Amino acid sequence: MQVTVLMEDTCGNPECKYEHGLSLYIETEGYRILADAGASEQSLDNARILGIDLSKVDFAVLSHGHYDHSGGLPAFRRVNQDAVIYMQRSALDDYYHGERYIGIDKQIGRLPMIELLSGNRKINNDISIFTGMTGHKFCPGSNHGLSRRVDGKDEQDEFAHEQCLVIHGDKKLLVSGCAHNGILNILDRYEELYGGVPDVVISGFHMMQRSGYTAEEQEVILKTAEELDKSGAIFYTGHCTGQQAIDLMRPIMGEKLVQIHCGMKINL
Repeated sequence: MQVTVLMEDTCGNPECKYEHGLSLYIETEGYRILADAGASEQSLDNARILGIDLSKVDFAVLSHGHYDHSGGLPAFRRVNQDAVIYMQRSALDDYYHGERYIGIDKQIGRLPMIELLSGNRKINNDISIFTGMTGHKFCPGSNHGLSRRVDGKDEQDEFAHEQCLVIHGDKKLLVSGCAHNGILNILDRYEELYGGVPDVVISGFHMMQRSGYTAEEQEVILKTAEELDKSGAIFYTGHCTGQQAIDLMRPIMGEKLVQIHCGMKINL
């Protein structure tokens, strides 16, 4: 299995464009999968530069209903009319950061071959999608200020629209976009559904804050790193994790924490 980072916030290949967003191309023994599509068509440009033909993708998965993961989907649909795009139905709701709309372009919900889910979905014996995270262990403090607007009123986003992709091959892979529900709670949900811990996790941790961290927030990051280190899994992270958080976690996790960059290839 090979994972190619089509879009991420940092440059790993000078020929690729990078922006705030996430998109992964995953090739297994039998499937080609697009996990998220970045904030714009640039993820498709990078695919072409890297020699990846997205017209051959079998299906796509949208991790949650934010623009920086969904913006490239209309362009993807133009080059691939056959791949099902799986997203939670609630990903089409209205999401805001303060007064700034951060939800998906509404035209995405009208694209052909969109499958709106209301819970978990088994694709086949080795590939599935899960949601339903309910824990509140070390949830990212940067979730504060992210809301869902209903009938003109804002309420705290509980991220019911967040879903994770699981691929069980030679290695057990878990893919999450931003882990808004908290990466530890996602791992708990994985254990509840599948037993044990995945071998590899690719996910943002949504710890990025431009204003820096309070002592309490820094403690949460350090404790999260300690718990992740104990799990035994290898974590590939970037995008919304933020460089400052990665630098805090790396001394604890060592080689179990790998920073991803745009254009990077991960062989599993």
